[in-house]
Amino acid sequence: MDDIAQVTGLGKGSLYGAFGDKGKLFHRVFDDWCTAVVEVAEERLAGGPDSEALARLSGYVHLMAENTASDTERRGCLLAKGVAELAQLDPTVAGRSAETMTALMNLLRTEISAAQRHGDIDSSADPERLAALLLTVVRGIEAVGKGGLAPETVRSVADTALAVLPTPEGRD
Repeated sequence: MDDIAQVTGLGKGSLYGAFGDKGKLFHRVFDDWCTAVVEVAEERLAGGPDSEALARLSGYVHLMAENTASDTERRGCLLAKGVAELAQLDPTVAGRSAETMTALMNLLRTEISAAQRHGDIDSSADPERLAALLLTVVRGIEAVGKGGLAPETVRSVADTALAVLPTPEGRD
């Protein structure tokens, strides 16, 4: 709280008055971060014609890989770090992270279904499973990138994940 007070110019009493305690302050920041994570996905994935769904999916997966590859300070993501450190101990963090993952899954599934309707992804493939795969890849890219995987490898993981999406028979 001392660091926050110093950076913001606010007194600790004001901070405690606004947030109650460190835990509540963290929950507020965590909630705002989770909201931002979903908003980024919505900007990339929400809506548009079915004919552009695969391009939207590709753009989102590549954006997430590039964000990780270009983060040379390995700062990471508050969502990933919060879940790794606190989800087992803090029901607020666990619940908010689950909401965030569900929202991301829904956005991905919607775009996969759109790409299936357009014929870019095999219509017999389960969009829920493909969404789970892409979500795992996107969130996992960050973990391995922060763990030291080379930026070019992080970028190639995104390419590989998109390449394994099943295409209709006869389409490459």
